[in-house]
Amino acid sequence: MLDVRRLHLLRELDRRGTIAAVAEALTFTPSAVSQQLGVLEREAGVALLERSGRRVVLTPAGRSLVAHADAVLQRLELAVAELAGTREGVGGPLRIGTFPSAGHTIVPTALAELARRHPALEPMVQEIDSARVSDGLRAGELDVALVHDYDFVPASPDPSVDQVPLLDEPMYLVTDTESKPSGGGTLAELLGPCAEVPWITARDGTTGHAMAVRACQAAGFQPRIRHQVNDFRTVLALAATGQGAGLVPQTATARSPEGVVLTKLPLFRRSKVAFRAGGGSHPAIAAFVAAARAAVGLPD
Repeated sequence: MLDVRRLHLLRELDRRGTIAAVAEALTFTPSAVSQQLGVLEREAGVALLERSGRRVVLTPAGRSLVAHADAVLQRLELAVAELAGTREGVGGPLRIGTFPSAGHTIVPTALAELARRHPALEPMVQEIDSARVSDGLRAGELDVALVHDYDFVPASPDPSVDQVPLLDEPMYLVTDTESKPSGGGTLAELLGPCAEVPWITARDGTTGHAMAVRACQAAGFQPRIRHQVNDFRTVLALAATGQGAGLVPQTATARSPEGVVLTKLPLFRRSKVAFRAGGGSHPAIAAFVAAARAAVGLPD
């Protein structure tokens, strides 16, 4: 019989790439992870791992077993959700991940709605980049999270995570009056006039950074990045003082500082609610999804 906990370790190795990364994420020692994976190989009766230089990679049998692990762990999430649904009321801790701009727009309204509907629920919010949410959900660090992706930076499919669409919003070019575009409707026409000015992007390694760089490249130039900040309010404030051009989503433009010029782009950000596959019917997660939808003006 294959052990579910060891299947979870194999799946994490497939996603994270190294035994050290699996150990750090799941608070094991690397030797303990290696030992448990060795036991799983003996249970399976075939080689699941092979050495490639200093790395361990999955064999074809190992990759096949990961697909079954996804299905098994999804069924367990469904079982947990069904059992939770038999309890009276919705309560207990709920660990919520959010990207920064949703943290000061969508999340406060959603938490107020949760408190009104389910006062026994204990939401705990932590800020996290969307690129790290899948890892956080699989590791059990999060129960649910707000995530986003952009044109030019689509999210990679992940069978271990389910998502509910929440909000599609256009992106805006942010400049001061000296750098504003003169006209045109294509991305190249709108961003092209900013090819020679400094740029303000999110930090390197984030989806926001990749989106800005790829949008500029699609417009025909490589941005000269001067500032890297993840808070769109800071992007707006820097742009207002002539520090460069940046890109922000529509929700970030509500309180733009004086001196900022906003130009709507043919470029979109899509926000979603993410949770472990099979967990969407869990009462606490369903309650958060409903509250998040209410926060952006969608019906239950």
